[in-house]
Amino acid sequence: MRAVVVEELGGPEALSLREVDEPAPGPGQVTVDVAYAGVNFADVLSRSQGYRVTALPFVPGLEVSGRVRALGAGVTGFEVGQPVAAMLDRGGYADVVVADTFRTFAVPAGPDGVDLRAAAALTTVLATAYALIHHAGRLQPGESVLVQGASGGVGIATGQVARLAGAGRVYGVVSHPDKAKPALEFGYDEVFVGDDFDRQLAEATGGRGVDLALDPVGGEVWQRSVASLARYGRAVSYGNAGGAEPWSMAFGDLAPKAVSVSAFSILGLSAAEPQRLRELAEESLRLAAEHGIRLPVSAEFPLTEAAEAHRLVESRSSTGKLLLRVEA
Repeated sequence: MRAVVVEELGGPEALSLREVDEPAPGPGQVTVDVAYAGVNFADVLSRSQGYRVTALPFVPGLEVSGRVRALGAGVTGFEVGQPVAAMLDRGGYADVVVADTFRTFAVPAGPDGVDLRAAAALTTVLATAYALIHHAGRLQPGESVLVQGASGGVGIATGQVARLAGAGRVYGVVSHPDKAKPALEFGYDEVFVGDDFDRQLAEATGGRGVDLALDPVGGEVWQRSVASLARYGRAVSYGNAGGAEPWSMAFGDLAPKAVSVSAFSILGLSAAEPQRLRELAEESLRLAAEHGIRLPVSAEFPLTEAAEAHRLVESRSSTGKLLLRVEA
């Protein structure tokens, strides 16, 4: 079978298509014939910096959709040929992957269901968005939300989840004017462009700020997101795309407005509480099927062009989700 392999860390050219042995499922696992693999910024970091890489060579890819190929010993609740989505530690850029059953989720079928292309685009980002709004962020009806990176996959999903949760106002931040339109089409009331988002937000809210700020960027952007909170507001960090040093907040940063800060990682949840991950993913997929949540796929590449997909991610010019099309 084919797989995209990283033998040495480096640029997109480090991704090379190889013929490798097909894996077999162990106890509590299934193998999946991959239809689509999601392309994420974490994949770029693993290829270039060794993020969460334990050994070389390795196959990138943290999420796939496809159909169950084979069942490991003791597996129940799945059938060969069943459409599924799966979250992985690595290995998604391949024809066949091994997935633990606790991180494999049935894709809702039927006329109001979710197809495999949408499942690959939605599963991880929608589960992340749902957790940010309902669990880490604890949004209450009528409250306002600020989302950094509003035109990215998680950002576009979060706008829709926040609206369904009864948010009073949903504000987004993007880096370029061309990225504002996609966000405005998916749940956002206003989208601010550029580094002076805090000034724009202050004008939009009359200086009050927001009840919930969600930030995947880190560094100075994170600090300004916290500063944008209204009294008793909450800020949740869910990434460090800017590559800044780890953040910290002192009593004096939080006490004047009695704000709270926290962090969320879906990979951390997967490792620590797999049953909670399953509940989160299944609820997210039901939400997508019942309410028509969509995530635009800005680009789709064949498996042979994984390097081009990484170049596009690194250009930071894309919006929505990027996919690798694996099935013939």
